[in-house]
Amino acid sequence: MKSLLFFLFFTFITSSFSTVRSDPSDHRYKAGDLVPLYANKVGPFHNPSETYRYFDLPFCLPGDLKEKKEALGEVLNGDRLVSAPYKLEFQRDKESLTVCKKTLKKEDVALFRSAVRKDYYFQMYYDDLPIWGFIGKVDKDGKDPSDYKYYLYKHIHFDIFYNKDHVIEINVQTDPNALVDLTEDNEVDVEFLYTVKWKETNTPFDKRMDKYSQSSSQPHHLEIHWFSIINSCVTVLLLTGFLATILMRVLKNDFVKYAHDEESVEDQEETGWKYIHGDVFRFPKYKSIFAAALGSGTQLFTLTIFIFILALVGVFYPYNRGALFTALVVIYALTSGIAGYTATSFYSQLEGTNWVRNLLLTGCIFCGPLFLTFCFLNTVAITYNATAALPFGTIVVIVLIWTLVTSPLLVLGGIAGKNSKAEFQAPCRTTKYPREIPPLPWYRRTIPQMAMAGFLPFSAIYIELYYIFASVWGHRIYTIYSILFIVFIILLIVTAFITVALTYFQLAAEDHEWWWRSFLCGGSTGLFIYAYCLYYYYARSDMSGFMQTSFFFGYMACICYGFFLMLGTVGFRAALLFVRHIYRSIKCE
Repeated sequence: MKSLLFFLFFTFITSSFSTVRSDPSDHRYKAGDLVPLYANKVGPFHNPSETYRYFDLPFCLPGDLKEKKEALGEVLNGDRLVSAPYKLEFQRDKESLTVCKKTLKKEDVALFRSAVRKDYYFQMYYDDLPIWGFIGKVDKDGKDPSDYKYYLYKHIHFDIFYNKDHVIEINVQTDPNALVDLTEDNEVDVEFLYTVKWKETNTPFDKRMDKYSQSSSQPHHLEIHWFSIINSCVTVLLLTGFLATILMRVLKNDFVKYAHDEESVEDQEETGWKYIHGDVFRFPKYKSIFAAALGSGTQLFTLTIFIFILALVGVFYPYNRGALFTALVVIYALTSGIAGYTATSFYSQLEGTNWVRNLLLTGCIFCGPLFLTFCFLNTVAITYNATAALPFGTIVVIVLIWTLVTSPLLVLGGIAGKNSKAEFQAPCRTTKYPREIPPLPWYRRTIPQMAMAGFLPFSAIYIELYYIFASVWGHRIYTIYSILFIVFIILLIVTAFITVALTYFQLAAEDHEWWWRSFLCGGSTGLFIYAYCLYYYYARSDMSGFMQTSFFFGYMACICYGFFLMLGTVGFRAALLFVRHIYRSIKCE
């Protein structure tokens, strides 16, 4: 078991860092050496999840078609690299060289025309450097769509920059004058051509990826990001200052009042949050589900912290294919013991007895919905014959990781949590029978409170959300992880503080059922993020089609649910610390 864990961890670290800083012995070529060029995928530009294999379109096939072996993260990312038909030897210029001559049948013409209509782009990798281009263009001179003309590019220009024996940069352009008319359903004879131009540059090899990360670090982008940070900080300062002032003054008055009441009249009727001291630590309903949600939320919080650490040390540089997905799978598997330990130890503190069921709930509360969503979306991708459909072998690997790593660690953590023998630290004794909660106005009920609790943290992050969405569901590059980490810290602070404030007001209204309320209020930001998904899809993106729509809303539902569990855990933990503190500060029988 230990050797398997070590192998998993070692594989991820070596695969990640080997692509971050390539070995100097690699990527070195002599004049005339064939530098590997792989065709990856094609797809509609505005639908990033809807990608297909490059040779699903009737391009020229190379003489020796080979598929590149890919890591787990690359397959999850939808990459399917195969050898391209273009031969680009190191420092060898070529002028209008023929790739192949072929006759496009009516079906081929219709296929290309449909692709051009949908703004299909292609992606390739040359010496691990990404290149893109559009496969054709639409001439919209006619006012009516039936008058549009569709053209296929048949001549590609490669401009390659080198420094000594390294490839530094590659750009691709299509010749606007070398076009094939696809408007009519007629057979067409096509000669596909390519041109290669080599130029020398002074850019060192270890700086060749910088141009991809600089796009998100340009001054006008940084200004917006810093405005987002300042906006969030102002929100935090105003909120924390306002609430801290109110809570400290109110609590101080409460403490003075309760101390005075104890000294004067012992038998007078109590009011406010002290009145419910015998009920405030009464364990919540559905405590097994509650403990499972806390365990899963703690695991997701740990996963997020590890991902930020890897991002900040430079593992997720642009186009490090699949590194993020590999990290998510491996770290989630390795942190499942944290979920098991947290859930069962807290469940035992709540005097729960069926810890095996609690452990099963912990393992399924997040992975269950994720698995069902994956099954549906993978079926959709298979129907579309898209590269997002996972091969059977990859599914087997993920199942093995779940069976051999995630599940055993979850059980081990659960056993450790069950045997921890920790007791719930309650400053006040709980009465035998619960007090009746007085009638509350509508705005003090769960859903209005969740709306108030989720809006403030969401307002602190919504500016940054656009850039994250444009990166995940578009073609922007996001590399300013330090700013993202600051925004994440602000999100945690605001979530904790607003949950504490709402918990105080709930207790002051003599409503002692704060356990689930604090969790739901803390996690409600996830619902606001999902609402933002609707806005982004309809107002800020050009995504369309059943596959892209189902992928966007399906996987974003899982991500937002993960945020709900993680922030709900943060909110509850903050509320628990606060409630323990105020009840320790008073004398309660």
